[in-house]
Amino acid sequence: LAQDRASPSPLRIELNKIEAAGENCRTYFLIDNQKGDSWRSLKLDLFALDTDGVAAKRLAVEVGPVPGRKTLIKLFDFPGLSCSRFGRVLLNDVMTCEGAANSREDCLSALETSSKIDAVSFTK
Repeated sequence: LAQDRASPSPLRIELNKIEAAGENCRTYFLIDNQKGDSWRSLKLDLFALDTDGVAAKRLAVEVGPVPGRKTLIKLFDFPGLSCSRFGRVLLNDVMTCEGAANSREDCLSALETSSKIDAVSFTK
């Protein structure tokens, strides 16, 4: 019984890089699942906040599938948002979660966020 209620291993998601892609800001996310089980689907609700802390763009992204014992990089564009205006990315919620966790709440708890970019944080 205790095993059924065990929390999934952490899934680390790092905002690794941003770059201009025409009128958009392209984000690179490193997904580190070296210690966890497979995630068949993981859809995240992300918000880009500008340098003034104001919500600028919302983006729903499908990160999965994420195989167990694997690290991936996924790219997502925030349309119409200049990278120079990026202040923070907020992991607002988990929209869909299938695999390593039993509920959206478990999924959200299992996600660990970080950023390699000094000027742009990634939080939940």
